Amino acid sequence: MSDLQTGLVGFVVASIVWALVFMMQRAGIAKRARDADTAGERVLDEARSKAESIRKEAEVQGKEEILQARSRLEQETREQRRELQALEKKLAGQEVDLEKKLARVESRSKEVDKRDSKVRDKLESVEVKQADLDERLNAAREALESVAGMTRDEAKRALVDEMAAEARVEAGRRVRQIEEEAKSEAERKAKKVISVAIERLAGEWVAERTISIVHLPSDDMKGRLIGREGRNIRAIEAATGVDLIIDDTPETVVISCHNPVRREIAKIGVEKLIADGRIHPGRIEDVIRKSEKEVEDIVREAGQKALFEVGVHGVHQEIVKLLGMLRYRYSYGQNVLAHSIEAAFICGVMASELGLNAKQARRAALLHDIGKSLTHEVEGSHALIGADIARKYGESAKICNAIAAHHEEVRAETILAPLVDAADALSGARPGARREVLESYVQRLEDLEKISNSFKGVEKSFAVQAGREIRIFVDPGRVNDDESALLAKEVARKVENEMTYPGQIRVTVIRETRASDVAR
Repeated sequence: MSDLQTGLVGFVVASIVWALVFMMQRAGIAKRARDADTAGERVLDEARSKAESIRKEAEVQGKEEILQARSRLEQETREQRRELQALEKKLAGQEVDLEKKLARVESRSKEVDKRDSKVRDKLESVEVKQADLDERLNAAREALESVAGMTRDEAKRALVDEMAAEARVEAGRRVRQIEEEAKSEAERKAKKVISVAIERLAGEWVAERTISIVHLPSDDMKGRLIGREGRNIRAIEAATGVDLIIDDTPETVVISCHNPVRREIAKIGVEKLIADGRIHPGRIEDVIRKSEKEVEDIVREAGQKALFEVGVHGVHQEIVKLLGMLRYRYSYGQNVLAHSIEAAFICGVMASELGLNAKQARRAALLHDIGKSLTHEVEGSHALIGADIARKYGESAKICNAIAAHHEEVRAETILAPLVDAADALSGARPGARREVLESYVQRLEDLEKISNSFKGVEKSFAVQAGREIRIFVDPGRVNDDESALLAKEVARKVENEMTYPGQIRVTVIRETRASDVAR
């Protein structure tokens, strides 16, 4: 066979094979389609049967729930019906009670009306009787006024005066009773504490000074201090801030200044210039600078000595310096540093007697006048200035309050403040501690006697104990014992308000009745 024939035969055979394969694939697809239809119908049948069963179960369950809800509703309805029936019965009973109460109210209203009519009748009768009584009272009052010889207002004033006098007597009696009860125990303890403190301490008194005196080897030195055209004395005054007084007093130069530290610097400087003999402006400035350094050393040493003497430690160096400056301060002739040391010992003893912290008490009392070292430079009370200084340099709140409150300018917050106040007063009020100018002393005595004599019933008064006590003699016929106690308190209050004085003043009212006769 030729190649062409062979190719045709192959093509025919391939076509037949492909046709057979196609027919076989088609038959398989048709079979799978029939199988899928059969499976789908079976699934649909199963789904229909399940849906039917679910529907039936839901219908059964819904019927059961409907039955249960219906039964609950019926039960609730029965219960509400029973409650309504009970409420109807209760309302019916209340209605009956209300009717009974209304009937009682109506009956009471009728009784009240009857009583009102009776009251009105009685009021009319009372008004008539009141008018008659007023007429009789007026007549009786006129008769009494004519008999007594005074009008109604005058009698009222007399009665008020009598009641006021009785109240005054009763007030005096109560004041004396309260004071005696308070003093029965407090006075004994206070005397013990103060006496123990005073027994352990005694101090010297010093004269008050506002000037310093420098003695010269000869009167020729006055001219050298003054210098040509006064240049030396002007240089000294400019360098120290003091007034140099060179008068006719032989061999004496007076240095005057209210600042004691400046006065001391000037005194030391002038003494050095006199000893050296070289006096001119340049030398003056050099000597004054050295004198300032010397005074600073003296001040620091005085402060440290005071702290050591009192037993106080841990104080800031600035406070030590300010404390030492009190060595040159005087109050009523009393050295302030010596007064502070004395007050510290007194305060410490009182604190020990009372079972308090003695070291803390001594510390507060030693620093209580620290503000006086700056009163020439800072405005304000020395107590408040001192408290600010102590607070600035790390002192405790108790110490600061005790310093600020020792003149009662602020409220005392601890027991330490009144202790410092008492120690300050004791140190300043003891005999010999302070001196006064004669004129002010005499004036104070006159003021005391004048205030005392201004009260009614006072016959005479005497200021004794250097003006620390006023004794008042009263007329026993006009002032009784109870009024005497009240008079003493009133005089003390008036003295406090109108006078200024150091320490305290005791007011003593003396009332006595004497009867005498002569035997012949």
